Amino acid sequence: MPTLVVYAGIAIAVLFFTALLFTRMLTTVMAGTIRIVSWYGGRVNIYRGPCKAWEVPLFTTATSIPSMAITIDLDISDQTADVDERGQPKPIKVRVLASAIVSVGDSNELIRTAANRFFSKTNSEQTNTLTDLLTSTGRRAINLLHHDELFNLRREAAPQTTALAISGEEDDRLAIIIKSNCSRELQDLGLVFNSLNIKSVQSDVAEARRRQSAVEAKANADIVQADQERRAREAQLAAEQAVNDKQRDLDRRKAENSSQVAGAQAEMQKVAFQFREAELKATQIAQASADAERVRIQAEASADAEAIKIRAIGAAQADAIRQVNAAIADGGNAYLALRQLEMLPQITPEIAKALAQSKMINFSSGDTKGAAGSATDQIVSVLQTLLSAQLVTGVLRPDIVNLGPTGQQGQATPAPSPAPNITQTVPGAKPKDGGLPSPKKPPEFQND
Repeated sequence: MPTLVVYAGIAIAVLFFTALLFTRMLTTVMAGTIRIVSWYGGRVNIYRGPCKAWEVPLFTTATSIPSMAITIDLDISDQTADVDERGQPKPIKVRVLASAIVSVGDSNELIRTAANRFFSKTNSEQTNTLTDLLTSTGRRAINLLHHDELFNLRREAAPQTTALAISGEEDDRLAIIIKSNCSRELQDLGLVFNSLNIKSVQSDVAEARRRQSAVEAKANADIVQADQERRAREAQLAAEQAVNDKQRDLDRRKAENSSQVAGAQAEMQKVAFQFREAELKATQIAQASADAERVRIQAEASADAEAIKIRAIGAAQADAIRQVNAAIADGGNAYLALRQLEMLPQITPEIAKALAQSKMINFSSGDTKGAAGSATDQIVSVLQTLLSAQLVTGVLRPDIVNLGPTGQQGQATPAPSPAPNITQTVPGAKPKDGGLPSPKKPPEFQND
């Protein structure tokens, strides 16, 4: 039993030692790393990661170098190979900013060369070496080129088929020259040139040209902008002109419509005026006819009323006169004689006044009474007329009788209003059938 345990322990130890030995002999090569293993006797094995490298500690020597690309920024300043019109050198100082990418070669010889000549230095020494190498090569390339070639102003036109295959980098002659000149020197270090990117080429002439180009571009842009603004303004003016034309057309149409509407309204007003005028004329004619008829009827009514009134007044006056005459005829001679005597004091001055104003008095009578008798009869006739009027009106008016200068009876005043019924009585006379009393017959007057 103890022997078995010993054997098991020995086996485990052997396995552990074997595993440790194999682990030490198999080295892991990381990605981006190249493992160089040199055997006893000079044989070299190169392992590119990621992989396992076979190494024997007692019989091999190994080292690792990076396989990743190395980027170097370049700032190159030098003069070009320009000449003037007479062929005299006229260099132009330029400054080139570029970036180069290099890496370890693919062949074992390049890898061993890089490991011995380049990666054996420190990182700063590696960077300085690459910078100096590329910068010197770039300066030599600038010295071989003209200023316009650096700015790609003298490119020769390539054939159509070739132009499609050549890239932008290959078109840059500076990059081509730098790459071709650096390739051999980089190979001496075990490196290869991957790419060269010319970032910018600067110079006073280029800056002046750039400013000139910028000014020209700005001027061209301003010209283009001015042309665009002019075209936009012309389009705007054309649009405004079209709008103004449409507006004028609209205003004209509105004016025409307003004129037509005004004409129609005027015609309507004219028709309405004619209608109102005809209606007014008809109304006036009807009113005039009605007024005329009313006036005629009123006139006829007034005339009929006045005629009736006049007839009534005339009938009343005639009746009164007839009654007076009847009363006088019945017994009024004595009453008239008495009234004549009473009125003599009132009439005598008027008769005397009339006789005094007369120049000639002619009394003529065909009867046998003579002139005195005729005068007396005329006076008596006047007195009778006055008395008759007094009896009719009830008032004695001396101005009724107007004796002219000839002593004849004048024209009486207009007829008075109808007299009321006579109710006077003569003393000593008896009424007869309600009429006037029969006065006593006065004695007859004697003619002197």
